[in-house]
Amino acid sequence: MSNKRIIVKVGSNVLTRQDGTLDVTRMSALVDQLAELRRIGFEVILVSSGAVASGRSELQLPATEAAQLDSVEQRQVFSAVGQAKLMGRYVELFRDHGIHVGQILTMKENFAPGEQYDNQRQCMTAMLAHGVVPIVNENDTVCVTELMFTDNDELSGLVAQMMDCGALVILSNIDGIYTGNPDDPQSELIHEVPHGTDLSQYLQSSRSSAGRGGMQSKYHTAQLVANAGIHVYIANGKREHILCDVLLHPEQVPFTHFCPQ
Repeated sequence: MSNKRIIVKVGSNVLTRQDGTLDVTRMSALVDQLAELRRIGFEVILVSSGAVASGRSELQLPATEAAQLDSVEQRQVFSAVGQAKLMGRYVELFRDHGIHVGQILTMKENFAPGEQYDNQRQCMTAMLAHGVVPIVNENDTVCVTELMFTDNDELSGLVAQMMDCGALVILSNIDGIYTGNPDDPQSELIHEVPHGTDLSQYLQSSRSSAGRGGMQSKYHTAQLVANAGIHVYIANGKREHILCDVLLHPEQVPFTHFCPQ
């Protein structure tokens, strides 16, 4: 890959345990891989979910208190608390590798052409030039209803195009897109998706338990990003060393690769 600027999107189902708490061991393994990629010349941007789930587990509101908040208020409160906790973990983990990180909280309106778009791109470009890893997430404290991204899959796709990345790696809790239900032994993993191929017949409509996205969202994002000339990989973020293997030893691991235009 000639363009070594990559964006990695990691979903809530990768970063959280079944009880909803942050999986710090998984976060640490992810950071170790990002640091390894940087050492061999990759520029890395991280789009990280997990703030809302982190805040929910941190506050552990009694049912009576939670019932007093509507769904938007819950998301705002949990995100405000959880984003600080999430970034604190990332700061500590990257510091062990001597790497600085910076937080980018963004909104959908920032991706419309204009001053906000240019400022956001210039900020991340400057961060990368000074060796700082941008960690991007939606600003859930102010983004509600129609102002929200569909999910962080959409956000990662927009950032990949904004920053002229060579590849987008979407880490989920399954290996990629299958020809049927991933739990069905008869289903086969689709490893390579030639440009323009329609996989809609294979997609499940269910969403992830911890986040807002699902495989349909990942497929839609992958199509758009591949159309922009960027490689897209959907892989299982719970597999050991998966990120480095996808980019450096692709013959060794399962994933779905969308070929760019």
